[in-house]
Amino acid sequence: MTQGICGSVEPSWSGGSISKSDPSRVELVVVANRLPVKQSMSLGDDEWRPSPGGLVSALTSTLQCRNGLWIGWPGVAEHREPPLTYKGIRLKSVDISQAEYEDFYLGFSNATLWPLYHDAIRAPTFRRAWWQAYRNVNMRFATAAAETIAPNGTVWIHDYQLQLVPNMLRELRPDVRIGFFLHIPFPPSELFMQLPRRREILAGLLGADLVGFQVPNAASNFTRVARRLLGATGVSSTLDYDGRTVDVGAFPITVDTTRIIAKASDPRIRERAREIRRNLGNPEIVLLGVDRLDYTKGIEQRIKALTELYADGTLRSGQHVVVQVAVPSRESDAHYDLERHNLEQVVSAMNGEYGRVGSPAIHYLHQNLPFDELMALYLAADIMLVTPFRDGMNLVAKEYVTCRTDLTGKLVLSEFAGAASEMRGAFMVNPHDLDAIKETIRLAMNTGSKEARDRMVRMRHKTLRRDVHDWAHSFLEALQPNES
Repeated sequence: MTQGICGSVEPSWSGGSISKSDPSRVELVVVANRLPVKQSMSLGDDEWRPSPGGLVSALTSTLQCRNGLWIGWPGVAEHREPPLTYKGIRLKSVDISQAEYEDFYLGFSNATLWPLYHDAIRAPTFRRAWWQAYRNVNMRFATAAAETIAPNGTVWIHDYQLQLVPNMLRELRPDVRIGFFLHIPFPPSELFMQLPRRREILAGLLGADLVGFQVPNAASNFTRVARRLLGATGVSSTLDYDGRTVDVGAFPITVDTTRIIAKASDPRIRERAREIRRNLGNPEIVLLGVDRLDYTKGIEQRIKALTELYADGTLRSGQHVVVQVAVPSRESDAHYDLERHNLEQVVSAMNGEYGRVGSPAIHYLHQNLPFDELMALYLAADIMLVTPFRDGMNLVAKEYVTCRTDLTGKLVLSEFAGAASEMRGAFMVNPHDLDAIKETIRLAMNTGSKEARDRMVRMRHKTLRRDVHDWAHSFLEALQPNES
């Protein structure tokens, strides 16, 4: 990987002059809504734990190699100062007040952008007051990056909460290379055009040198709307705007394959998988869903389909068991409280109708699980159900396939997850079609071991070609200036 950025510009910004010899400045800065650590509520206010997810692992490794810094929010409006370092990388905290959290995070980010970018599965809410908070917080992140990046350094900005940061940072520090990666879908123009402040969002993103997406279709949606609204010119992979060239591309994120395979081979985790099946009553088939509790994941629709499969006799209590893990999400948001309530209603109805004493039809967990326990569940499951209505990628599908080193297991996967473009061996389904979900689950249940193995081989061949570290490397390589 290229370690530095070519050029000898000595810039200045509104905060003062910049010196190459300043030891407080770094060559690579990652800017994300959240820090890679979070406060532990169970261990006390002074305790900080690593945030879950493969992204933290990939970016931590990258920052360690390049003596970098991570800028983010600690995760709560009222907090003690987070640690100054994490695994050898520097951390810089950006404060967000409770009022800003409600308007910037719960409001514009998650009540306006999130539903709109996920195909308006739920109607987005537009409130003018939220925009100012979104802009103010984005400027705070941009200023923090401008203060810490070395001359001609590289800044990598992440996700929908920070779409104004690229252009704000460019105005403060025109010398730096700026990358932006969107982890969620980017909507087609017909939906994006509904967004108030749509031009400002696009101009913010076009402040980057490289704008990355999960899949090519999202990149095409972006370039199409940039040409339509801002008069950008160029082809799908390169836009010319405001006298600059902006590269656009797809960089599908993946998982830490080395870590997952090691866990899947761990005798303790394999024994835990066997124990889980014993605790479930040694059923013929275990069907598993693992999702963040969010309306985009299609959990309630999936459980309704499973309930109908119990009703028509396809699934039978004792012989078939469903396990659903719903990871807590945005618990301070009343809309998500309602989502949890509705989900638990359908879970209760399924168990009330089709469960037996000592043998529930569905085992429901609303909690964060340790990674080892999650791996054991993957190994215990015969059929993995991943049926979001819309998803940028969905790493659960890739984690499940990666851990199935014995080439067993079956994956039922939504056509509208980014992972569908790579997981060609999955049993694909339209998650909006209740009958299609039922039929696809029946197909997976009845598929023989040879065909199931062939499907898993195809999926693993694709998944194991690159890991999350390769993903980070490829994005940063593409961000380097063209020397030709």
